[in-house]
This record gives sequence, structure tokens and C-alpha cells, in this order.
Amino acid sequence: MKALARHPTLLLGGLVTLLLLATAFLSRVWTPAPPTQIQITRRLAPPLEAGLLGADHFGRDIASLLMAGAWNSLSIAFVAVLLGMAGGVLLGTLAAAWRGWAEEIVMRLADVTFAFPAVLSAIMIAALIGPGVTTAVIAIGVFNVPVFARVARSAALQIWERDFVLAARSAGKGALLITFHHVLPNIAGLLIVQATIQLAMAILAEAGLSFLGVGVPPPHPSWGRMLSDSQTYLSQAPHLAILPGLAIALAVLGFNMLGDGLRDVIDPKLRRKR
Repeated sequence: MKALARHPTLLLGGLVTLLLLATAFLSRVWTPAPPTQIQITRRLAPPLEAGLLGADHFGRDIASLLMAGAWNSLSIAFVAVLLGMAGGVLLGTLAAAWRGWAEEIVMRLADVTFAFPAVLSAIMIAALIGPGVTTAVIAIGVFNVPVFARVARSAALQIWERDFVLAARSAGKGALLITFHHVLPNIAGLLIVQATIQLAMAILAEAGLSFLGVGVPPPHPSWGRMLSDSQTYLSQAPHLAILPGLAIALAVLGFNMLGDGLRDVIDPKLRRKR
């Protein structure tokens, strides 16, 4: 608790993240109303007039849509970041272990992947397999691979210069064994921090993809598509855009603050500066 008190950013980010996760899991068992239930008589009703947060252009309860949208956004972000992390860490640590041509190939592939943002990748994938959750996961996951590859490689190269790794090499351990027994455990904290920050970017990317129509398909709720649907009714019902926009901003802010707080706690250099 004392460590948390010294890091208010970590505490606040953790609370926001827990609130979002609790809301997402709660939506799987309960929402104020069925998220896809249409009630034309409540169409564009303002907050408190029809439910806590009003209704959209189909009369659907906005609070329920936001809760269900939290599950869709967070689940896509988590799966995409896990895929990107798995592929990136594997490539990055192997590049650091083998060096030479293997390292050069991995880094050049990372450069090429960076040239295609997640949105552009999703549009290309959607043209091949169609829009949907799979398209969003693949596009965001592929975009995260070079991020984790570079972070893992940079951190692993520093570990490979440590005395205990040199001792392991002298004892006859191979590159793969050293990577799994010594390198990965020592860079795990850094990778967790990076994953937390990438989750914020993944949520933002998923919202952008759904806004463009290549993310979560209707009638499943999505914060990005709620923003897209609200464009026609901005003058009549501005809350249709404000509420999902606030949800996206809160989610991104929470994960960013959590990542910054974890970095301050885990990084010994930053800890000594306090």
C-alpha cells in the first residue's frame, strides 16, 4: 500500500482499469436493458428521460450499449495485444540471441510492418476476408508485432551483456536455453509495461476500425460504431457522440496511466530518482 501511495498515477490508472474491466464483465450477465432491443418510441431520448444515459436513433439504451461495447473493445484489444506480444517477443529475443543475418531480417521486417498502420492493414484484410472481429484482431495484432520485437530485442541485448549470461554461455548453455532461462525472466517486467501501453493504443485502433465499418459488425455494440452512427444526429442529440467518446478517452487514459505507473515502479532508474 505504501508503494501505491508513492505512485498515484499507478493507483488512479489501476482503479480506472478495474472499473472498465468490471463493467465489461458485468455486461456479460446484466445490462439495464438488452443492448440490441429497439424501441422507436424512445428514439433520441436525452439522458434520464429514457434510462440513465438516454437512447440512440433506434431507441436502444445507451448505458447498455456502452457496457456491452466495453466487452467488445477490451476483448479485441487484449487478444490483439497478446498475439502481437507473442510474435514480437519471439522474434525480438531470437534476433538478440542469434544476431547477424537473423537480427537484420527481423528488424527489416519490423520496418516494413510499421509502414502499414493498423487501419490500412484492416482495410486490406477486410478486402480479402471481409470486415469483422477477426479482421480487427489480425490488423491490430500484426501492427503490435514490430513494437514488441523492437522492445524485446533492445532489452534482450542488454541482458546478453550481463555477467550471469556470460557465465551461462561459459557453462555450455545454448542460445535458446539462455533466452528462456535468463533473458525472458529479466525483461518480463518491461514487456508487461509495454503491453499495458499498447492496450490503450489497441482500444483506440479498434474504435477507429469500427468507426470505419471494418471492426465489430452490427448489431453487436461498439464504441467506435456508436460514434459513427452519431454523426447524423450531432445537432439533435449530441450525447450520442459525447458518451462513447468519453468512454474511449477514459479507457485510453486509464491504461496509459497504469502503464506509466508500472514503469515508474519497475524501472530501478526511475525509482532512484524519486
